[in-house]
Amino acid sequence: MDRQPTRSGQSFGPLLEAVRRIASEVAAPNAADVDSQARFPGETLAALRDAGVLSAAVPREQGGAGCGLLELAQLCSTLAQACGSSGMVLAMHYIQLACIAHHGQESEFFKSYLRDIVQHQHLLASMTSEVGTFGETRTSVCAVEREGGKFVLNKDATTGSYCAHTDAILVTCRRDAQAPGTDQVLVLVRKEDCTIKQTTSWDTLGMRGTCSPGFRLESSGPEQQILPGAFADSSAQTMVPYSHVLWSSVWWGIAADAVGKAANFVRGQARQAPGTVPPTATRLAEASLQLQNMKQLWQSAATAFDAIGPDSRSREELLSMGWALRLNNLKISCSEAAPQIVHRALQIVGILGYKNDSPFSLGRQYRDSLSASLMISNDRIAAKSASMLLIFKDGP
Repeated sequence: MDRQPTRSGQSFGPLLEAVRRIASEVAAPNAADVDSQARFPGETLAALRDAGVLSAAVPREQGGAGCGLLELAQLCSTLAQACGSSGMVLAMHYIQLACIAHHGQESEFFKSYLRDIVQHQHLLASMTSEVGTFGETRTSVCAVEREGGKFVLNKDATTGSYCAHTDAILVTCRRDAQAPGTDQVLVLVRKEDCTIKQTTSWDTLGMRGTCSPGFRLESSGPEQQILPGAFADSSAQTMVPYSHVLWSSVWWGIAADAVGKAANFVRGQARQAPGTVPPTATRLAEASLQLQNMKQLWQSAATAFDAIGPDSRSREELLSMGWALRLNNLKISCSEAAPQIVHRALQIVGILGYKNDSPFSLGRQYRDSLSASLMISNDRIAAKSASMLLIFKDGP
């Protein structure tokens, strides 16, 4: 059944209110079941589609809301406070959508596809991992083949987040069979263009609703679905900054949910002893401070990114070593802070946070937050920063 067209040109305020409502009325009530069953949060995504949220990053020229990175991060963090998996799916969708919006404007096909996303609220996934690259997303084994205006692309991915539930996948690959592994392009593979076969399971500690097992992809379609330009540029200028900021906002949302539960617990203690300050209130103040510092990190990076002009000369700044180090530091800082904050909240709540059948249970938040340092290993990122710092000299 075709989806009903949604409103175009929405402003940010109504979108944020819609996400708040969906988080409260749909995502939160289903979060425990999504986690326990390791199932895709279909109800939440259906509600986001109906509210026109999936096209928030589409430029206004193509009928979207034209939301900046800071606004998208607010949407993701709001949803993540209700369900970490739902927030992460929305973040990963926006990352792919931003790649098309920022790097597909020279293509009539991609401009038309952005309008289709506004009308039909397509969900986008990514396939950047691959068997044989050992987690290095900037290298590909597979290559896209072009002939007679068509492409053929087959890939063995170690993970494919919610690829079984998406409308299209952006796939990294070598530019052609003769290209080196680092000469990559992005190819939009629509659901009708491909077959995917699950090759591994997804029985994980946390983020279970992202449904990210390995897949074997076999696809073909019109050559115009190859995104113009090199993946090296779209990665540095869009995919990496959007990933680190939006992921950080999701991890903050998970931590904020935990601190919110801890705050309700402390207030309950205070009501039982009027006129006194519970000992746990001091720990709550410490957790609140750490949560605020974490939020300022991703908000500051998003604000700085949004301030960069759209012209090519301005966006060259994103290719600089200074920006790379800033984004690396953001990812490492927020991914380490999130589980620390949830742990502080658990110490405040105590056994009621440890029990799975308690209204103060923090098991899901704790397990989800532990994924943060593994989504692109912090060790890998720190090693790259270390090599850059050997030659990078910060200006005055």
